[in-house]
Order: sequence, then structure tokens, then C-alpha cells
Amino acid sequence: MHNFKTNFDKIYKIVKSSLSDKLNSEGNLQFYPRLPKMNDCSIIALSMCAESLGIDSENYLWSKLKKDYCREFPELIDRSNFNKRRRRLQLYIQEAARHLSEKLNVGENIFLIDSIPVPVCKIAREKRCKFGKDFFEPAPDKGFSAVTKSYYYGYKLHLVTSVKGVFYSMDLTKASVHDVYYLNEVANSPMKNAVLIGDKGYLSKQIQTDLFHHCNVQLETPCRSNQKEQKGWHPVFRKSRKRIETLFSQLCDM
Repeated sequence: MHNFKTNFDKIYKIVKSSLSDKLNSEGNLQFYPRLPKMNDCSIIALSMCAESLGIDSENYLWSKLKKDYCREFPELIDRSNFNKRRRRLQLYIQEAARHLSEKLNVGENIFLIDSIPVPVCKIAREKRCKFGKDFFEPAPDKGFSAVTKSYYYGYKLHLVTSVKGVFYSMDLTKASVHDVYYLNEVANSPMKNAVLIGDKGYLSKQIQTDLFHHCNVQLETPCRSNQKEQKGWHPVFRKSRKRIETLFSQLCDM
């Protein structure tokens, strides 16, 4: 919680700048018959500030705000009202976070890509699990984890980040979707003139060529032991990949 107010003020300015075309004079994104104590811009900034500082306990956050930062936040609303408004503003929070990510990644031309399993239940309970089965597209599926060398039931989280550790893009797919197919999403993103570092799961000569010709993105992956035309993988790439593995560990701890 060190310097929470300082971080909040900085993020507030970024949110106000990124949503300037949508905010009204009171800093709200919609009309309120009675003006709330905290405007929508403050709700978004407070949510993003807590996430950026790694505060995953809302109870802890609220107790510290009321105890240690009561003077800095004299118009703090109650916790239930904050949650309702934050859920309603979720799309704007994502837009502001994307804008912040782009600002932090200005001039960055080296990115990392990887995926991690997101199981929803044990594989033995696959047929009994009803989570997400009402519709085909968002329904979980069975996939294989190369880390644990076992099958699991759920989803797969795909992540692209800079070597600084700033998220560039994130997406959730069925567990059965192979990593290499997510590169098509990267090809349709604003990423240009960059180096993308992945593992052996992203080996595809055709997609590697398409990425280079369409958006000048150079895909660097290690070679398989039985692969023809072997080439060495620079130790810098292997060292850089530790960053995204650290980020996955941090996400799993939240």
C-alpha cells in the first residue's frame, strides 16, 4: 500500500486522458440524476491502482483505505456500491488498461508469447461439469498440458507481454486450441516491426513467414531435436522468456 495515493493520482490522469472523449464535465461516463460522491473516472482509477499494486484482497484494500488513507479519500463510497459500479464499467476499465499498456510499451519491439492451462475441474469430473455448457463457443474443453504431461479440462490463457513485463494482449480459448493458432490473432493486432519470442509450441514455418511478410514480425522459437535445418537459439531469447514465466507465476498466486 506504499504511496497508494500517489499511484492513484497518476493512474487517474491516464484514465481521464484515455477516456476524455467519453467523460462529461463531472468525470462520469453516464448521466446520474444525483451526482455520486465518487465519479466514474475515480472508480476506474481505484480499480486499476489496486490491480497494479497486486492487491487481490478487497477486504484488505477497503480496511487500509478507511484506516490509513481516510484523509486522502474523504468521499470514498461503500464497498457494495463500488463493486456494482465497477462491474458496470468493466469495458471502460479494459479500454483504459489497454491505453496504459500502449503508453508503457511505446518504442518496445521485443515481445514474449506463451500460454497456460486454466482448468475448471478435475479431468475425472469432466462429464459431470456443467460450467459453460449452455453454449458451444464459451464452453470448456479437454486439452493437454505440456508442463504436467497430462490432460486437463478447461481453458487456455494466451498472453503476449513485453520484455519489461507489461501486458500487450491476453485472450482465453478452449483448452483444445493449439498455441500456434493464436498467432493469427497476433497477425491482426497493431504489432509491427517487432521480434516475437515463443517456445516450441509456436513452431510453424507457414505462419512464421506470414507474420514476417504481413506485419514484419520476426518469430523466434527453439528448434526441435529432430527438426531439419537446425539453427542455434540465442541465449538472450532463453533468458528473456523467464519474464513471461514469472508473470504466469504471479497470476497463479492471485
